Amino acid sequence: MQKPALDLQILTLPDNPGVYQYYDKDGKILYVGKAKNLKKRVSSYFNKIHDTAKTNVLVKKIVTIKHIVVPTETDALLLENNLIKTLQPRYNVLLRDDKTYPWICIKKEPFSRIFSTRNMIKDGSEYFGPYTSFKTVHTILDLIKELYPLRTCNYDLSASNINSGKFKVCLEYHIGNCKGPCEGLEPLEEYQRQVNAIREILKGNFKESLKDFKKVMNTYAQNLQFEEAQKIKEKIEVLENYQSRSTIINPKITNIDVFSIISDESAAYVNFLQISHGSIIRSHTLEMKKKLDESDEELLELAIIELRERFQLLSKEIIVPFEMDLGENIKITVPQLGDKKQILDLSIRNAKFYRIEQLKQLQIVDPDRHVNRIMAQMQKDLRLPVEPRHIECFDNSNIQGTNPVAACVVFKDGKPSKKDYRHFNVKTVEGPDDFASMTEIVYRRYKRLLDENQPLPQLIIIDGGKGQLSSALKSIDELGLRGKIAIIGIAKRLEELFYPGDSIPLYLDKKSETLKVIQHLRNEAHRFGITFHRDKRSKSALNSSVESIPGIGEKTMLALIQHFKSVKRLKLATEKEISDVIGVSKAKKIVDFYKTN
Repeated sequence: MQKPALDLQILTLPDNPGVYQYYDKDGKILYVGKAKNLKKRVSSYFNKIHDTAKTNVLVKKIVTIKHIVVPTETDALLLENNLIKTLQPRYNVLLRDDKTYPWICIKKEPFSRIFSTRNMIKDGSEYFGPYTSFKTVHTILDLIKELYPLRTCNYDLSASNINSGKFKVCLEYHIGNCKGPCEGLEPLEEYQRQVNAIREILKGNFKESLKDFKKVMNTYAQNLQFEEAQKIKEKIEVLENYQSRSTIINPKITNIDVFSIISDESAAYVNFLQISHGSIIRSHTLEMKKKLDESDEELLELAIIELRERFQLLSKEIIVPFEMDLGENIKITVPQLGDKKQILDLSIRNAKFYRIEQLKQLQIVDPDRHVNRIMAQMQKDLRLPVEPRHIECFDNSNIQGTNPVAACVVFKDGKPSKKDYRHFNVKTVEGPDDFASMTEIVYRRYKRLLDENQPLPQLIIIDGGKGQLSSALKSIDELGLRGKIAIIGIAKRLEELFYPGDSIPLYLDKKSETLKVIQHLRNEAHRFGITFHRDKRSKSALNSSVESIPGIGEKTMLALIQHFKSVKRLKLATEKEISDVIGVSKAKKIVDFYKTN
């Protein structure tokens, strides 16, 4: 499959945070970068000459742009760091120092130490993070130290070592920062209770610990140490605001593959995220063209087998959006909440964005195929016998019964065909009777099309509920068109569609393309009808106003109507502006009339 042109790839990028990857003509990775807004950041590479020769050379080599969408800028930063280390792109030279972000470790040992580290050692210790800010790490550790007197030494505090009197308490004990477990002055159970409370803080569960926070703060306040109390208060605020866990990297989730699927009438898009040692190391989206009406379950099963073989994936657990059977050797997880659910949602988001980009590219490159897909979708959603290539929508406009008019807008292949729009003056109905007006307009429209042997629409949409639909149906029946043209009514709540003879409305998905086309139709009908109605009101107001001026006849009146459109504009016009249209003497009569009245 030929890759879309670079301009097209940039044009269809999302405006979301994420990580982008540049590849050359041979498919080799050139550069990995992060962005708060992917579209703006990537575009900035191509719309100017850069200061450094390196960047200009890089831009010339770029042939393909890939990206991964993430929820926040912080996630983008972490993912970028991880991908640079995994892929080692040629143009990321300055970031190849293998830098990792800091974690907070609860060491697996008697009387656990709690400290910050950049290295994760698989010895059963617990790691929380990673944190993108060292300030946050220091704040948390300072707060823990303030609340809980823990040891800072690295002695092996086994029961035998303590009992043999091998260690002596240090200065930390004498200044009150440690309770002396090295000499057996603090029992292990009491110490571990404090560690459990700290673990909850690191997980983001502060309810129990807040009591301790307040105790310390109140003690300072009672001792009139207001500055110290304020410091504790500030630390609590920072702690409550910090992001305790990341969607992108979680040390508890290791060696898992995540698969999700988004599909429409013609294709399915399967996204795959590979999680290794708690980090996303690969993201790939596969497009699958539908041959028959395959289910999402069937397509995802095929895609998983294909992707596992292509990338030589050996993980024993996979995360998917629904239950499936892939043999005894693979554990299937369908998460409902928690960290695994967040990662599945991230995969679904990437599949959705990929689909949107493909559709945008298709719309630009092959508009006919795009139209065919929308028409097929509308036929299915609206339960029509044929594709609605020609749609007509009717709307009534009257204000307090004055100047009743109607509008008919025409869409062909899902787009407005403005040359076919029609306005109607209601002729046979007295007063504000919308139902009777609809019957008259629909009859006149299709009687004329039949008389002139013009093509009829495949679908008629009536703006209104059941009452308006019934009124339009009278005319359809009278003309013998029932069954030949589909007709539906749309209520004020746009997603409710009414069908003849069915009291229960059909509800459309608010995000569906079918609903977007219907919304466009109704908006156009409103706009077209209201514009005509306003013009008609303005002209009738201008007529009655100008007719009452002595010495102004019908010809002059028509000239004024055509030029000024409304009474207000005529009143605001200068004598010179009016005289340019109808001459000096008549202009003076009009100006004098408005001055005295």
